[in-house]
Amino acid sequence: MKTKQILILVLAIVASILFFNSMFILDETKQAIVTQFGRPVGGLKTTPGLHFKVPIIQKVQYFDKRYLKWDGDPNQVPTQDKKFIHVDTYARWQITDPLQFFIRLKDERSGQSRLDDILDGETRNAVASYQLIDIVRSSNRKPEVSEDYLQDLEYLEDITVGRAKIEAMILERANERTKDLGIVILDFRFKRLNYVDEVRRRVYDRMISERNRIAEQFRSEGQGEARKIEGDKERDLAKIRSEAVKESEIIRGRADARATSIYANAYNRSSMSRELYSFLRAMEALEKSFDNKTSIILTTDSELYKYLKSLR
Repeated sequence: MKTKQILILVLAIVASILFFNSMFILDETKQAIVTQFGRPVGGLKTTPGLHFKVPIIQKVQYFDKRYLKWDGDPNQVPTQDKKFIHVDTYARWQITDPLQFFIRLKDERSGQSRLDDILDGETRNAVASYQLIDIVRSSNRKPEVSEDYLQDLEYLEDITVGRAKIEAMILERANERTKDLGIVILDFRFKRLNYVDEVRRRVYDRMISERNRIAEQFRSEGQGEARKIEGDKERDLAKIRSEAVKESEIIRGRADARATSIYANAYNRSSMSRELYSFLRAMEALEKSFDNKTSIILTTDSELYKYLKSLR
């Protein structure tokens, strides 16, 4: 009796395991196929919810419904004009036929590896087929020049294809190669472009020399402007000085004329005034002409002698 109970319990446990193993839940972001001994059976499962399979002998392979990302490895690629650049790319892709995808690639990791081969190869072919200017720019345009020292850049070399069209070409050619893989590449872009180290140094040196040329132009223009300002200053200063001298001479002349007029009026008023005027003029002449070390010989008829004699 006890053995029978144990057998029933074991059978119940096994039945429970088989029952739960026969069910699987499909998330809304996933799609799945059921395989039996490695071969797909039962078609594609895309409806979210509870699904059933034969336990133990059947397995479930899940695939993402969402857009998947692909990041390429930076590669050194020569352009048509023999300029070596580092090219870094990215893309977005989606599994559109999980059954075909499973048959050809098995899982997403294999899909990423296959995309590495396809997109990297098409990128190399495209970059090598066009000049660098076509890969960098997308359209012909006239640059906006806001400074005089940038007048040399008032035009840009025209492109024949452009970056956007090259990306579209790579996308189209890559999709042609993935038709039988059950996937579609939704978008492809250049993420980053840069010169290799040797070329980059030459470009930087050229940029530095160009900036030095512009700086030297600024310095020479500044020196010329400084000399012009200095010349204008000297001219204005000389003009101010000459006008000041002219004005001072006019004022001095007017003062002398006024003083002469006053002296003349005083001299003509009376004999005493004339005597006083003569005396003052003589004393002024003496003060300006002699000091305590001066010796002089005067005749008896000199005006100065007359005043000096009277003082004694």
